[in-house]
Amino acid sequence: MYERRCFKFKEELNNYSKWKNIIECLLLVSDNPLTVKKIKEITGLEKKIINFLIKKLISDYQDSARPFKIYEIAGGYKLGTKPRYSLWVKKISENRKKYHISKAAIETLAIIAYNQPITRLEIEKIRGVNCSGVLFNILKHKFIKISGRKKVPGNPLIYKVTDTFLIHFGLKKLSDLPKLTEIGIS
Repeated sequence: MYERRCFKFKEELNNYSKWKNIIECLLLVSDNPLTVKKIKEITGLEKKIINFLIKKLISDYQDSARPFKIYEIAGGYKLGTKPRYSLWVKKISENRKKYHISKAAIETLAIIAYNQPITRLEIEKIRGVNCSGVLFNILKHKFIKISGRKKVPGNPLIYKVTDTFLIHFGLKKLSDLPKLTEIGIS
């Protein structure tokens, strides 16, 4: 009886390590943050087990001298380097093409993020200028998406920010944006 329990414990421990390694591999190779739902689709594990394994991985990375950590970002999890290694990472990634976000694009993104879903006309009313070109560029770079049409005459397109927006600005979720009152806007 005792030997059977020891064998079962060793088997569970091996499975635990195996699944932890699998989730770690998925985080490593994924370009986008992985949600618990996506990990469940891939592995077939229950959500509570996935959450447990991710918490264990987060703890393992925090307690180790490894230069990596798991970030909770854009509604999912992503493996990345710890901030103290950013200087070195920047040196290798300096040559990558990056999208420079103009002041007009930042203003438009802020308006969309705080007022979504929102139409082009509503954005232009707030900004006071035409924003067609800006909308095209931030749509092209996947910072925003078209999320349908407003049920008003003309059925204008409505826009929302995407996970790319959250990732770019380092946000877990949209509610992590500062409150308008915190930044002096009422």
